[in-house]
Amino acid sequence: MKIGTDIIQIARIEKLIQNYGDTFKKKYLSEDEIQRTKTIASLAGLWAAKEAIAKALGCGICADLTFQDIIIYKNHRGAPYFRLTPKAQKIHMITHSSLSMSHDGGFAIAVVAINTA
Repeated sequence: MKIGTDIIQIARIEKLIQNYGDTFKKKYLSEDEIQRTKTIASLAGLWAAKEAIAKALGCGICADLTFQDIIIYKNHRGAPYFRLTPKAQKIHMITHSSLSMSHDGGFAIAVVAINTA
């Protein structure tokens, strides 16, 4: 089992969005993620989640795992989960994962546990 975590100040994401707008969002989010996410705090949570996943996989954000290779979803109860693009899944071979995200007090945090083949 591999574990990754990330925390980010929500104001940092807010400033990036103020400076770069949709260009910034499109760099790290899918179009579906952009449409589903309504608050800056939630956007920061997605950033933290993608960074935590990259850390758990031990590669960081790189050619083998871009922000666009990680897509965050919510199930029917609102719990987050993720999938990798087929290209990234072939490289990282995730067999099971669990993702938790939260935001409060000006910070967003994510923790992920991943099993690989």
